[in-house]
Amino acid sequence: MITREALASKIDHTILKPDATPEQIEILCRQAMDYGFASVCVNPVYVPFAAKLLKDSNVMVCTVAGFPLGASSTAVKAFETEQAVRDGADEVDMVIAVGLLKSGRDSEVLEDIKAVVKAADGATVKVIIEACLLTDNEKERACSLCKQAGAHFVKTSTGFSSGGATAEDVKLMKHASGGLLVKAAGGIRALPDALAMLEAGADRIGASASVEIIKSIT
Repeated sequence: MITREALASKIDHTILKPDATPEQIEILCRQAMDYGFASVCVNPVYVPFAAKLLKDSNVMVCTVAGFPLGASSTAVKAFETEQAVRDGADEVDMVIAVGLLKSGRDSEVLEDIKAVVKAADGATVKVIIEACLLTDNEKERACSLCKQAGAHFVKTSTGFSSGGATAEDVKLMKHASGGLLVKAAGGIRALPDALAMLEAGADRIGASASVEIIKSIT
């Protein structure tokens, strides 16, 4: 069985709900430091606050761009990313333009991701492909585009669409991404869910039930 410490180091402790308060963000950051989570994942408005709380810790600050629909213009996603990094974000989880991918406009999707990678200026970029909305062929194309664009991770889901992470999608993405890291997120609420994602090849897990997951390791 994996240790609490080993699992915690693979988790992005997440709160992205629209009504999250500063008090909840502070609790999230304290928990991340106490349990040794890889990062906290918060909406952009809270990046400066989280960065201040975590500045003397090993916990990274992760945020989102083009979230949750992926339908913002490329310029907006790039600006969001640039501002987030300036505010103290170490990692940015962006959402692809799902509709463009589904229409076969891959060159536009590629340029969208490239713009965010450039704006991140060395910060880690995770690309959310929203796998529940894609066919297997579309998932494979999305992963290939992420690789071409210089992203660091491909990520399964926003957690705000019609489905979350599945072990099958993680396996497919691991194979199709050409060596990129894979983040599984969406619907991972218990230890068996997290372990299944790791077994399938996930390198990072996004979860809001992180503390409950860790506490269930005996």
